[in-house]
Amino acid sequence: MELLSRHLVENEAFLKSTFIDCPDVIFRSFLIGKETKALLIYTEGLANIEEIDKNVLSPLMQQETEGIPDIQAVLEQKLSVSKVKPVTDTKQTVQEISSGNPVMLIDQQLPGITIGLAKWEKRAIEEPMAESVVRGPREGFTETISVNISLLRRKIKCPNLKMKSLVVGRYSQTQIVYMYIEGIVDQHLLDEVHNRLNRIDIDGVLESGYIEEFIEDYPYSPFPQILNTERPDVAASGLLEGRVVILVDGTPIVLIAPISLYSLFQASEDYYQRFMIGTLIRWLRYILLLIALVLPSTYVAILTYHQEMLPTTLLLSIAKSREQIPFPALIEAVIMEITFEAIREAGIRLPKQVGSAVSIVGALVIGQAAVSSGLVSAPMVMVVAITGVTSFAIPRYNASTAIRMLRFPMMAAAGTLGLLGIMLGILAIIVHLNTIRSFGVPYLSPMAPMKGAEMKDVLIRAPWWSLKKRPRLTGYSNTNRQPEGQKPNPLKGTE
Repeated sequence: MELLSRHLVENEAFLKSTFIDCPDVIFRSFLIGKETKALLIYTEGLANIEEIDKNVLSPLMQQETEGIPDIQAVLEQKLSVSKVKPVTDTKQTVQEISSGNPVMLIDQQLPGITIGLAKWEKRAIEEPMAESVVRGPREGFTETISVNISLLRRKIKCPNLKMKSLVVGRYSQTQIVYMYIEGIVDQHLLDEVHNRLNRIDIDGVLESGYIEEFIEDYPYSPFPQILNTERPDVAASGLLEGRVVILVDGTPIVLIAPISLYSLFQASEDYYQRFMIGTLIRWLRYILLLIALVLPSTYVAILTYHQEMLPTTLLLSIAKSREQIPFPALIEAVIMEITFEAIREAGIRLPKQVGSAVSIVGALVIGQAAVSSGLVSAPMVMVVAITGVTSFAIPRYNASTAIRMLRFPMMAAAGTLGLLGIMLGILAIIVHLNTIRSFGVPYLSPMAPMKGAEMKDVLIRAPWWSLKKRPRLTGYSNTNRQPEGQKPNPLKGTE
């Protein structure tokens, strides 16, 4: 790390060689008090030029004091900017300029001054499309990290809400902030988050998904071990439960850790409705999850090995519809599932105006044409359609993707071993879920290991007056105690 020189000419030569072929980086030389040389460096398009002219250049160039001005005097008397800080080394200077903050250097004076006048275009706060609710807040995170921090500050107006910042990415220099509530978060969890973030070594971070892959416990598992959300209320509720929220500049998706499997199947709206309705919807969601996972494989197993399980009338109807089908049930199911996934993926990638129409019309036309041409049977089209609809009931897209991935090995097991293959597949999934953790927290917690007090927010959504304890998000029994006189506020999709 090289320190700035007291000679303005040397600093200017170094910065110009660093920002060579960068015409948007402006070097503005001027005089303070009509005799002291100074240099202002800023990036056009990232800095607020109007404020620079009004609050920096104008008062300093009109100064009448003779002699070399003192840095502290410049800060206190001349610069009418609230956010200023010293900069002493060249690396920090380059980083501040690249981030949009102007840097002022004065001849024969150290340190330099970073002026907080960064300004760039940003998206307005809107409702997140992927996590819409009937009842609940309509605001969502944006791509600007300062706006996202303010949204959380607005939810939790407490000085115990702390945050720590670091920069990741050799070239992108992306700012990452992790937030927690002091007195609630477990210190072991906080240390682990800090260590994992500090170990990241990558050229650039363009989205929080980069960070998620680096810090999750089991990257080869199809199940996500970190919750991602665009909703400030979900992130705030995670903080109130003792979790850590990780914000990445440049993306509206924030990360919440640690989580359990049940976190992925709970929605924020569960907590905004009456507890009986929330419980009913939660049970319905678990049933639909089971259908989305095993319905195609069960259909394949029964048609291939266990026809006696079907009523005679239904069996004859299915047999009649399959008379002209050239493929066995397993191949038929795989073809239809791949076709459905292709239509769904195409609907996501197409422009909004035509995406939904094309996906719906495409599904109808292709399904009807496949049945008419004798490639697939009508019951199989029905099974795949029901499976697709049930997978949409899972609140978290990454959890839905995991279930969609697992459907194919489940169908393969059903096609080779029948119902025994389905049972072996389910057992393999349960064993796998019992082996993984999220930042040290068992993935099936609080059901395995069993924690009776925390079961109130897993299979049911207990009424607010009975939720008196936070989940214990650590393997240490003497930590994460409930502060005296405080009650939890576990909103959102966590247990």
